[in-house]
Amino acid sequence: MGEIPSADRLNRRRFLGAAGLAGAGAIMSARGTIAADAAKPDPLITEIQDWNRYLGDGVDTKPYGMPSKFEKNVIRRDVSWLTASPQSSVNFTPLHELDGIITPSGLCFERHHAGVAEINPADHRLMINGMVDRPLVFTMEDIKRMPRVNKIYFLECAANSGMEWRGAQLNGCQFTHGMVHNVMYTGVTLRTVLNEAGIKPNAKWLMLEGADAAGMNRSLPLDKALDDCMLAFAMNGEALRPEQGYPLRAVIPGWEGNLWVKWLRRIEVGDQPWQTREETSKYTDLLADGMARKHTFIMDAKSVVTNPSPQAPLKYKGRNVLSGIAWSGRGTVTRVDVSMDGGRNWQTARIDGPVLDKSMTRFYVDFDWNGQELMIQSRAMDSSGYVQPSKEALRKVRGVNSIYHNNGIQTWLVRSSGETENVEVG
Repeated sequence: MGEIPSADRLNRRRFLGAAGLAGAGAIMSARGTIAADAAKPDPLITEIQDWNRYLGDGVDTKPYGMPSKFEKNVIRRDVSWLTASPQSSVNFTPLHELDGIITPSGLCFERHHAGVAEINPADHRLMINGMVDRPLVFTMEDIKRMPRVNKIYFLECAANSGMEWRGAQLNGCQFTHGMVHNVMYTGVTLRTVLNEAGIKPNAKWLMLEGADAAGMNRSLPLDKALDDCMLAFAMNGEALRPEQGYPLRAVIPGWEGNLWVKWLRRIEVGDQPWQTREETSKYTDLLADGMARKHTFIMDAKSVVTNPSPQAPLKYKGRNVLSGIAWSGRGTVTRVDVSMDGGRNWQTARIDGPVLDKSMTRFYVDFDWNGQELMIQSRAMDSSGYVQPSKEALRKVRGVNSIYHNNGIQTWLVRSSGETENVEVG
């Protein structure tokens, strides 16, 4: 075939440009995206933009990388009226802005009892005492010379979803479910440290104590401590953030976050629980008959649809992706079902990404939306056979007096406009 004359090449180029723009517009419209009129080409495609024209910042201008300025709304948020002061308060993870299973370190929810303790790691010590053969004190350098492990676990506050016991309250999954995060911890096993001191045969419990002004402490069964617990000095590949317990924290996989003592300074070994404030007057579950459940450590299977949700409404008709997260303190998430009609019909969601023990799992449902109202729910199942209950079923057993361990099925109402809100199914 001979060479195409230059004039013909130019004409053909023009034809392909017009046809390509028109074709792209038709395809995008069919898929539900609002496309520019083919007769008015989109200047963001046809014209050179500033980011194509000018050099960007050099590599030495930002020694610690930060998100794009266009992601400035992806932040932790608080609810000021939940607690008496910011020193004993909560920042919620923006679950609706995230994907995958790893929570970025700067977006992990935080909960304090006396503000953030600022500790120089060179001055930090960990003491092991009580029913041990050799009471010991470790520096951070001592701990970092022990055999290391890396594990991905979720951390959930027992009060996550706690405002929802009596009905829908907070409008956004960041606020209803955002007291949770999922990161990779680096550290040493608690078993390794305890073995250094030697545990007496009749020991059964530990007391973990923090170095913050609250002296936060909790009792922990020795069996759990020797199973899968860690002492972590890093998360997501870097040192712990101050608000996450720098320089050392406890990691108690699958159990309520209040046990994960931050700024850990002391572990006392004993033969019975210490009956601390955080396991008597707090972090117990008050039932309808006035009795209270105590030592309800495990965080049961739970899930939430993060998109669409009140802070992430549906914007487009046609093709859409429903996304959410599920987790269980009893093992792995084996299946997540999703309902679009308030629980009358269910379909199995597609799980994608790693499925790990006591870790978040990401699920998706690809669907078409024509503007009809939806009542979206998700229901998680785990490797122990546990099935996430409805809020109604949970209340029949637990009543509505509790704050903690609410893992009932969440419902989002998607209106015909795409606006989404927190509702309850009667």
